[in-house]
Amino acid sequence: MTLFFAETLKKLRIEKGLSQRELADLVFVTRSTIARWENGSRLPDVKMITRLSKCLEVDVTALLNAAAESDEIPHVIMVDDRKIILSGGLPILEEVMPHAVITGFTRPSEAIEYAETNPVSLAFLDIELGKTSGFDLCRTLLSINPRTNVVYLTAYSDYSLDAWSTGASGFMLKPITSEGVRTQLQNLRYPFPSGGTV
Repeated sequence: MTLFFAETLKKLRIEKGLSQRELADLVFVTRSTIARWENGSRLPDVKMITRLSKCLEVDVTALLNAAAESDEIPHVIMVDDRKIILSGGLPILEEVMPHAVITGFTRPSEAIEYAETNPVSLAFLDIELGKTSGFDLCRTLLSINPRTNVVYLTAYSDYSLDAWSTGASGFMLKPITSEGVRTQLQNLRYPFPSGGTV
C-alpha cells in the first residue's frame, strides 16, 4: 500500500533500538498493527502518525511526507454544479497535489460512475448540487469506497453541523485556497500520497 512509509517507519524504529512490541506499547496499539504498518498493508491515520513522531522523536512532517511518497497515484475528484467553481478550484488542487489524478465533475452521477472504476482517495463536494445533495453523494461514495476522504465545499457555514454526520473528513468555505487544501490534507481520516507538501 505505502511501502515508502513502511520502510521509513521500520528504519526509525530500529534506529531507536525498539522492537515492534516496544513501539506498539508506546503508541498503545498491538504489535500486529505495527507489523502491518511496516509491511505496507496498512497506513496509520494522521493522529497516530503524530503519536509515532513523538515516540520516535522525529518531525511529524517527515512521517507525513513518507506517507505521501507512495507508488500509488491517488485519484482526487471535485464535484460542483457550477463550471466556474471547477475552473477555479481544479488548478489549486493540481498545485497542492501535483502527482495526483485530479478530475472535476458537474454531475453527481458522473462522479459516482468514476468512483466505481477508480479508487477515489479524496472528494471535494459542493453541498448543493442541483437536485442532489452533497450529503447523499458523500454517502454513496463511502458505500463504494469507505476509505474515501470527503471534504465539503460550500459558501454557507450553516451546513457545517450537518456535514459531520455523514462521515466526512472536513469542511471548507468557498472559495477554495491552497492553504485551505493543505490544512484539510493534514486532517484526513485516511492519509494518502498527495505528491505535495503536506
